[in-house]
Amino acid sequence: MSDSRMPHLFRLLGAFLAVAVGIGLVGAGIAIPLAGATGGAAQSTAQSFNELDDEFTANPLAQQSKIYSADGKLLATPYDANRIVVPLSKVSPWMRKAQLAIEDSRFYEHGGIDVRGTLRALVSNASSGQTQGGSSITQQYVKLMLQEKAVREDDQEAVRAATEQTYSRKLQELKYALNVEKTHTKDQILGGYLNLALYGDQAYGVEAAANHFFSKHAKELNIAESATLAGVVQSPSRLNMRTNPEEVQQRRDTVLNRMQQLGMITPEQADKAKSQSVESMLKIKKNEGGTCSKAADPYFCNYVIQYLRQMPELGPDPDARMLAVNTGGLRIKTTLRRDWQKDLKKELTERVPSGTEKFGAAGALVEPGTGKVRAIAQTSTYKVGLKKATTTYSEQAWSVPAQYGGTNGFAIGSTAKMYALVAALEKGKPLKSTVDAPYAGVKNPHAFSSKEFQSKCTTTGPWRVSNDYQVGGKMTLAEMTKKSINTAFAQLASDVGSCNIPKVMSKMGLTDGYGLPYGLSYANGKKVKGDYAISNLVLGSDSTSPLQLASSYATLAADGKFCPPNPIESITTANGKEMKIKTPPCKQVIDKGVARGVTQLLLGPLEPGGTADGSALDGGRQAAGKTGTTDNHKQSWFAGYTPQLSTAIWVGSPIREYDMDGITLGGRYYKNVFGGTLAAPIWSDIMNAASEDMPEKKFKKPSSKVVNGDLRSIPDVTGMGPTQAKEKIEKAGFKATEGSQVPSHAQAGSVAYTEPRGRALKGSRVTMYVSSGVPPYTPPPYTPPPPPVTTQAPPPPPPPAPKPSSTSAPKSTSKTSSPKPTSKTSSPKATTKSTKPAKPKKTATQ
Repeated sequence: MSDSRMPHLFRLLGAFLAVAVGIGLVGAGIAIPLAGATGGAAQSTAQSFNELDDEFTANPLAQQSKIYSADGKLLATPYDANRIVVPLSKVSPWMRKAQLAIEDSRFYEHGGIDVRGTLRALVSNASSGQTQGGSSITQQYVKLMLQEKAVREDDQEAVRAATEQTYSRKLQELKYALNVEKTHTKDQILGGYLNLALYGDQAYGVEAAANHFFSKHAKELNIAESATLAGVVQSPSRLNMRTNPEEVQQRRDTVLNRMQQLGMITPEQADKAKSQSVESMLKIKKNEGGTCSKAADPYFCNYVIQYLRQMPELGPDPDARMLAVNTGGLRIKTTLRRDWQKDLKKELTERVPSGTEKFGAAGALVEPGTGKVRAIAQTSTYKVGLKKATTTYSEQAWSVPAQYGGTNGFAIGSTAKMYALVAALEKGKPLKSTVDAPYAGVKNPHAFSSKEFQSKCTTTGPWRVSNDYQVGGKMTLAEMTKKSINTAFAQLASDVGSCNIPKVMSKMGLTDGYGLPYGLSYANGKKVKGDYAISNLVLGSDSTSPLQLASSYATLAADGKFCPPNPIESITTANGKEMKIKTPPCKQVIDKGVARGVTQLLLGPLEPGGTADGSALDGGRQAAGKTGTTDNHKQSWFAGYTPQLSTAIWVGSPIREYDMDGITLGGRYYKNVFGGTLAAPIWSDIMNAASEDMPEKKFKKPSSKVVNGDLRSIPDVTGMGPTQAKEKIEKAGFKATEGSQVPSHAQAGSVAYTEPRGRALKGSRVTMYVSSGVPPYTPPPYTPPPPPVTTQAPPPPPPPAPKPSSTSAPKSTSKTSSPKPTSKTSSPKATTKSTKPAKPKKTATQ
């Protein structure tokens, strides 16, 4: 022990012993060796201890909390099956002995305070700087009751006070423990503790724990089972039998050794109990699963429970928060729209029936501008305790991230292209601009090199990108978005700077299912921090969940404001007081004009000729979105939105990846499954149903600056030195580079002219051409040569006069050849004389 800790240790020991002597717990002789070291400080501490409040009232053990939908319908009763209060007589004697052996072996001997245990803890804590438990069963019972009372009264200070590791809290617990020993029998205290303690995996109380882990009653527990349960109380989150059986087994054996030392069991009994592995002992009860197995929608219920575990308003740590949910009598109102939830489940299972081998579907609905989660659903059936998930039964939610009981998600395909569009418009690229897309088809991909992208957002070798058909050349942003041209988006990423794309993804709330930045590259089976794969960024090869994608797309619907998804509307305590909840703040992450511009581009896929042609909403309701299909059609997506609602639908293979080619789902045959052939129609159906009672709203138009780009005047720098000219050009918002020398009348070394000149897009490159000082060569004016001199031949003699004809032409007919027109018509007599027109006279042409 260091010398610096010694005085502090003596003061603590002296103070405690003075208190113990003062209240008659130990004889005065024990304190004599330390009397000189403690003196007045110990007497002062004893006096303070006597002045502490000693009135302690045990509250009823359990008040059920209730979870409601947005319209006030009961969804679930938290932990209804996971706390079953039983009298001590209904608890196995082995369980009682095991708990006392590891927690408080002198429980029936002391008067509420285990002096030896407390002294041992004081010495250890003061000398090592760590906290070691020295509390008796009575003190622990008091602590659990204080936590429960504080949570029920929504007293956050009291919650912290009941859990903080301080000596003042220990002293208050000691005082209360003495009072409890006077008002309760030892069996009442032990019985209360065994009904209060958390044994992990959402099981509170020994009866619920025996049911959950061993499928039996507490009175039926054997030695090995009892020792296992008694051991996990120390740290139920870490010592979880289902997820951490190896460490639980080590702790169980520690309990068995202690039971043997105390003579509670024989060495033979201890060895027999140790011979069983914890994993082999477990018989987790089927269809029990705590609060959510009987809920109206188990996946949403489980998502809410996991969300509550992370709310600091409910307690300082997950265990304290779950204690509040379990025993606090809380009324938890969620954001769930039950009607939309039912519609979503119906549309998903109609297209991909529940129990379909290999394939499944899931979706999420989010409200733009608030982040309220309105519905999540999937085609599988909720079931806990599964050793292996299938497309038919699953405990995990496919629609939410792993943080909330979900998975890492699925590759999102071309829905990722939206982020490249945002990056492009943020860089000032006009909405009407074009991209020169390399030509490529299915069998002849275009190879992009790593040098075409920024170093931290590129590829290790040639990146071969193909299109669904042979296409390329100059195309507008609208055209390439409407038809989802892969090479065009790869070129766009190169043009605008590929590392701008993950920045956009991050601020729009897109991560992978584990909460890591979206698009990171892999090396040795792990994601590399700060290094992104270009295929992930442009073509969505990385994974995320429908909820994350829907909330990210909702940013565009909310004019660039991102709101983290949130399933909680309000929480009311047992006494009717509404808790103050700090809702995750929304943040303006994209310029409104940029968000509106990208929305205009995303109208295209739902229009005739787009990748989601045929999935437009009823009645001409305006909607925007993007299809997504991964390589070999393994996963397919559609993410889209109206101003009031954002929805993402996924269809694919959740367990192991399979190609979706030549398959039949829901009675429909699909040669190839694209985002537009399956996910988009589901999206359209649920959006039509959810939007039925909503007013029809149009998206706001982007500004001319977004449409045409940020055009700025290029300053005239003719005659300036390159350094001065560059400074002036860059100050105007352009990138200046020096070109070659050119002949010019300007002074040598000064700028002769720039290209472009006049106006250009902000941030574009302006090249300065420097004068060589030599005027450009000016050729003399062009003088045409004189026309050639020619001798004109005399005109030919006139032809001889024609001989008179034997038949004279009619008088009326000859008039038609007269150069002067006449309005008079030929007489009927003249017409009947000749039906052939007169031949015109031949004239010489000059």
